[in-house]
Amino acid sequence: MRFQIKLAVACLTAAFSGAAVADDVALSSHQATFRLGYESIKLPGDEHLGLVGATYLIETVPGLYVGPAAYGAVSGQRGGFFTGGWETLWRQPLYDKLALDAGVYVGGGGGGAAPVGGGLMLRPHVDLTWAWGRQRAGVSVSQVRFPNGDIRSNQLGVVWAIDDPFYLTAVGEVGKSLMTDQRGGVGFDRIGLRGGVYKPRDGGDKTGVDNRRKVGFAGVDMQQDLSNGWLWGIEAAGAAKGGSDGYAEVLGYLGWETPVIGNTLYLGGKAALGAGGGGSIDTKGGLMGKAAVFSRVALSRDLSVQVEGGLADAPQGKFRAYYGSAQLQFALDHPEAGRSSANLDGWRWGSSVQRYSSAQRRTGETKALDTIGLRIERDLGQGLYMTGQAHSAFAGDAGAYSVGLFGVGWQNAFASNKLVAGAELAAGAAGGGGVSSHGGAIVQPMLFLGYNLTPGWQLRGSAGRVKSIKGELSSPVYDLSLMYQFGLPKRP
Repeated sequence: MRFQIKLAVACLTAAFSGAAVADDVALSSHQATFRLGYESIKLPGDEHLGLVGATYLIETVPGLYVGPAAYGAVSGQRGGFFTGGWETLWRQPLYDKLALDAGVYVGGGGGGAAPVGGGLMLRPHVDLTWAWGRQRAGVSVSQVRFPNGDIRSNQLGVVWAIDDPFYLTAVGEVGKSLMTDQRGGVGFDRIGLRGGVYKPRDGGDKTGVDNRRKVGFAGVDMQQDLSNGWLWGIEAAGAAKGGSDGYAEVLGYLGWETPVIGNTLYLGGKAALGAGGGGSIDTKGGLMGKAAVFSRVALSRDLSVQVEGGLADAPQGKFRAYYGSAQLQFALDHPEAGRSSANLDGWRWGSSVQRYSSAQRRTGETKALDTIGLRIERDLGQGLYMTGQAHSAFAGDAGAYSVGLFGVGWQNAFASNKLVAGAELAAGAAGGGGVSSHGGAIVQPMLFLGYNLTPGWQLRGSAGRVKSIKGELSSPVYDLSLMYQFGLPKRP
């Protein structure tokens, strides 16, 4: 299984106070597109798997888009099948509103006992899309291939996308202020760190045994306010306790909330739909739905606590559970402020390749594995930063192994700002691929050295250790990351 966080975005808020509004600072705009797609891929034995893909791509040069992507099973027999990685896409206008998109996805993952080998997934594709307003939709021709596994499938699919600018500044503007009425970056207004418990109602696990043992989970929640109390978001989580390591879920939701005591106490509800599965939890094809009510208490303008309770249901499988969760939410922006002075906070996005040199397996053997992943960091000031990460195996006979991490770090620049050195401590959930991460909870301390190739690009090498809290996994880990540094506005 795969703990994927697609779409994964993790950060904390920290405002730089007292900065004067600079007349010469302005947001630059890059075209970006959020894409959803569906296709049915063929596995050995004439088995079919319904696959949903989500990508967020930013135009780097005219016509060329790059960004993170994730795929998950929603029908068939392989619930818990997830992969995550990076996609590159080239767009060529053809006639009027008709365009041709050609791209390739490279990622890692697996799950649901699918024959993925080491986990490396390649997906070249060509799409024909028609645009109206900011939206576009069309058909896709693709190939899904696992070079070191047994999956090679050609298929037709459908795709829908919405185009939206990605607003940012150069990293040299971080710490300054400007006047704006625009959301920066992806556009989420809040992010929450979640922890909770599933209590299965009835039914059996994948072995057919009646299993009502509680499952603890941990993850993140990214949310955007709409209007009149409406909101939408993305939540992702993985098993961290209860013997179901390898379980993961990624869902989109629509909700509504209303204040009941000033601007302090809010009550609301939400409905979510997405993909989930893995470990011993029986979701069959992977489709997952939730309905919940929640209460949010604003501790300050930038900090909230939310408590949620509801019901989760996998309609194709046996998993049905009551759940409760709590999350600590941090504001990334305040769109209700309208046009106002916004502080420019420092961010870094990057791609990552990691190697576990000696990963313990459930069989008792120890061997190396390699992962591909996404890193997102947000500066807090004085060298401190928060980090969110998602990694999935692509080599080492551990194709279903994936991990999500959240943590804090510190870095310091020297040698005329050409070099940076630092340390970070992250914790999260991991599992799958036969790796011994019993329960799923892990910690990962790291030391790193980076070189600023340009003011915007940083190459970083890290070394540390990954350690399962309850399992046998305890391995040296080495990371090579290419990071892009920039600034995003936050209205106070």
